[in-house]
Parts: sequence; C-alpha cells; structure tokens
Amino acid sequence: MSKKVIEDTSKFLSYVLRHEPQAIGLELDSEGWGDIDALISGAAKNGRQLSRELIELVVEGNDKKRFALSADSRRIRAVQGHSNKAVQLQLEAKQPPAVLFHGTATRFMDSINEKGLIPGSRHHVHLSQEIDTARAVGQRYGKVVILQIDAQAMQAQGFTFYQAENGVWLTDQVPVGFIKAL
Repeated sequence: MSKKVIEDTSKFLSYVLRHEPQAIGLELDSEGWGDIDALISGAAKNGRQLSRELIELVVEGNDKKRFALSADSRRIRAVQGHSNKAVQLQLEAKQPPAVLFHGTATRFMDSINEKGLIPGSRHHVHLSQEIDTARAVGQRYGKVVILQIDAQAMQAQGFTFYQAENGVWLTDQVPVGFIKAL
C-alpha cells in the first residue's frame, strides 16, 4: 500500500470520524464508535474504496495514534479531536504535568492574547507534553509559535484536564493568564 493512499485514508477517516459521519451515512454512538462494515459501505457509495486491511494499516501505522479499533475489531473511532456534538467521549480527569505546550501560528496570536485558547468547533483545546509535538502541530497552520501552558496553576484553580488514548492532553479552555509565548 502506498504512503499516499494511507495518508489520504487517514485524512478521510479523520474527517468522517471526527466531524462529518453523516457525509457517508455513518452513525456513531455517543463514544464516537462506528461500525467498520458501515464505514466501508458508506465510503464506497461516495466513491471511496476502503478495505478492512487498509483501515487496520491506517490505525496501526498512524504516528499520532488518532484512531482506535474496538476489542473485537468491528468498530473504529477517533480518539480525540471531535467537532460532532453527538460524540461525548467519557474521559476521566487526570493530573497534568506542570507545564504543557500548544503549537499555533503567529496569525492567531491576537485572538489568543484576547480570548486565550478556546476549542473553536472542537470539544477541547489540545495540548502536548512535548515541545516538538507542539511545534509540528503549529507548523501546519503557518509561521509557528509555541505556547507554554501553566497546567499546574490551571488545575489548582479548578480547571480539569483529560488525556486521550493517544497522549494528547485536553481541557475546555486556557485563559490568557496561563499562557506564555516562547
């Protein structure tokens, strides 16, 4: 399987499982799980060929571990990043590291300096433990700026943190006072 096919399939799965399952007639449960056979069938009706083998390659080979298969391998879901309001992952609150990072583009800094980090159309703000991961994320949007988040102080003031299966840290928002541009 070519790298391009795997990459394109990963983007397609991200779109469908995180944002628009109805685009191919796929139903997700409240935890974001969708039936793989229905995914394959819905994709085919919309001109995209998927196979169980290709889906498993994408899930297992995705460096960001964006997807998970159920224990019986009959269902798939995105582990975080949803904008679909019907999906509400049941994540447990967790003690974050003292400092987390967020990568963004310089063009977003005026808004961040005014409003802090907000989830936009997604359910949560995404944060990482590693500065290199934050840099890689931010580079997708333009000239990168790394933001250091005082997660320890946030938690002390009552903010809740979660960690997705793939290690991404999630919180509802990050007010301006907890953000330091590096």
